[in-house]
Amino acid sequence: MSSTHNTHNPRQVPDKRPRVARLLLILAIVYVVSAQAPAVSAAATAEDKTLFSVIAGSLSFSTLPAMPTLTSVTLNGQAQTTTTTMTNFGAADATGSGSGWNVTVAGQSGSEKSAVFAQYCPTATCGSDVKGYVPSGATLPANSLTLGSTGASFAAQSGSTGTAPTLQCASACNVDSATAVKIASAAVSAGMGTWLTSGFSATSLSLATPTTLKALANGEAYRVNLLWTLGTGP
Repeated sequence: MSSTHNTHNPRQVPDKRPRVARLLLILAIVYVVSAQAPAVSAAATAEDKTLFSVIAGSLSFSTLPAMPTLTSVTLNGQAQTTTTTMTNFGAADATGSGSGWNVTVAGQSGSEKSAVFAQYCPTATCGSDVKGYVPSGATLPANSLTLGSTGASFAAQSGSTGTAPTLQCASACNVDSATAVKIASAAVSAGMGTWLTSGFSATSLSLATPTTLKALANGEAYRVNLLWTLGTGP
């Protein structure tokens, strides 16, 4: 009796191993790339602040006014005018107020002082006169010396900026006056920092002498005391 062999062919199942291997390879590559990439973090912020205080300085002459020695006068029987160059002076406003400032000059009176040109002995003795102003000696009238500032101006110093001060003697100012005469000024909010004059001409200082001018002997000369004042406000 022959037996019949019934061959059974089950449905073949696809092999998933290659697909899994590819997926694992892709994941491995992604991991490696991710590990090498720089870390990205959320932005951080921090609030900060700082401040500083201001301590006011002073108002002062940066370069003191100093009159030059005037030219000698040779008498010729006429009223004369002799001239010379005014020396530069400067002001430093470190107050931080912006209040402005002014410079005045006046003849100075008092002990061993004279507000006008007067006979003066500069040494221990001058003939019969002793050192100092000669009592009842020769004098010149007030306002014999004038200052003109045409062509001169203030120049900024030490990094100063802003509006410059101005000189006030475009029309000649009396220097040996009994009352103070304004020579320069800085308007409100001007002249802050350090400023120095420049550009005074060879005729900026002018001395007027009359025909009655007396010659002085024994080394004596005419001298005047001037008081320069730097004050607040224009």
